[in-house]
Amino acid sequence: MAKLTKEDFISALKEMTILEVKELVDAMKEEFGVDPSAVAVAAAPAAGASEDAGSANKTVVLKNAGGNKIQVIKILKEITGLGLVEAKALADNGGNVKENVPSDEANQIKAQLEEAGAEIELA
Repeated sequence: MAKLTKEDFISALKEMTILEVKELVDAMKEEFGVDPSAVAVAAAPAAGASEDAGSANKTVVLKNAGGNKIQVIKILKEITGLGLVEAKALADNGGNVKENVPSDEANQIKAQLEEAGAEIELA
């Protein structure tokens, strides 16, 4: 088997859906006994250390899609990169739209979704 280059691997990741990436991460946890997301989380404070101490990260939570669900689904697809089925499930059931995002980005996402009629909470 030929060894994948970093560029080939990243290119393949770009073509995956969020669900496929999650399954890949789960398989990496099982195979190697490490959580790749833990490495990213551990590296994040070091990268963000130069930022304002007052800028906290937020989680954008969809409470209710409202009456204009189709528009909300379109926005969810755009913001998250989810497929149609996953975005519809999120609109139907609610839940975290994006986690650990800077406050200003979280407020922009909240404004977009509320403009479409959704009920949003920042945690």
